[in-house]
Amino acid sequence: MLRLILLGLLAAAFFSSTFILNEVMSLAGGHWFWSASLRYFFTVIFLSAWLFYQGGTRQFLELIALFRQHWAFWLLSGSLGFGLFYLLICYAADFSPAWVVTATWQFTVVASLFVYWFFGNKIPRRVWLFSGFIFTGVCLVNLSHTEHIDIATLLSGGVPVLIAAFCYPLGNQMVWEAKRGQNPRIPKIDSPLLDNALVKVFLLSLGSVPLWLIVGSFIQPPAPSLSQVFNTGLVALLSGVIATGIFLHARQKATNTSELAAIDATQAGEVIFALAGGMLFLNAGFPTHSALIGLVILIAGLVLLVKYQRR
Repeated sequence: MLRLILLGLLAAAFFSSTFILNEVMSLAGGHWFWSASLRYFFTVIFLSAWLFYQGGTRQFLELIALFRQHWAFWLLSGSLGFGLFYLLICYAADFSPAWVVTATWQFTVVASLFVYWFFGNKIPRRVWLFSGFIFTGVCLVNLSHTEHIDIATLLSGGVPVLIAAFCYPLGNQMVWEAKRGQNPRIPKIDSPLLDNALVKVFLLSLGSVPLWLIVGSFIQPPAPSLSQVFNTGLVALLSGVIATGIFLHARQKATNTSELAAIDATQAGEVIFALAGGMLFLNAGFPTHSALIGLVILIAGLVLLVKYQRR
């Protein structure tokens, strides 16, 4: 269990680069659509090359066949877990600093519990209680931010992230349930290819492509700058490939819902990494007293949750 927790925290460190780079692109005037969509186009390209190199033509064709065989599942799980989730995260970056978006994102720990419950899994009461600590910390961090911006702007930055907090675990849990093949709501996908975490990232990323094409045709944003293209490629590598691969690998090793909850809770570490990165690279100010209290409560909830899972 400790190894899974450490893997989750390592993924959180790489994930935090997403929020910092999104703020960099937003401050430079880059449109949020390109920050979101280009990440997954780059992810598909990077992973296509790697998986082709790793398994050759035969395995890559089997991978494409697996996608075509269950195309509706991958389109739905990819659009929710990768597409809509990241679209909302990038949109929020136009309104809130990286560390605030990251702190709000920690609500996904609580949202994950509702997702587990939706799929028929039982959650111990203590897990709900400790996750409530995390949610309280998120609220305090956001309330501290009202000193600098108006409520309308806060909602524009906060509400999309809260919605995204449900989308991401929903898409990931759909894949976990499909691999297990024990949930009547989800089609069973019994393929050894899914033992590779990067295969899951590739299939989910590929499933999100139609969503980006549809959204782009409606928004029709101006062309991205070269720096935005470079930064989204960096996000794709650090977060889309490395972080997501590590995170899904850790989830794959989980044997029950309690272990899944503990691994998902490690995402709370992102707020510390994003805060430190913002102060180092973006000259972000030090958090207010109420924000620090919120961060302490948030981390305390994470520690209690992890300790409970290890018993």
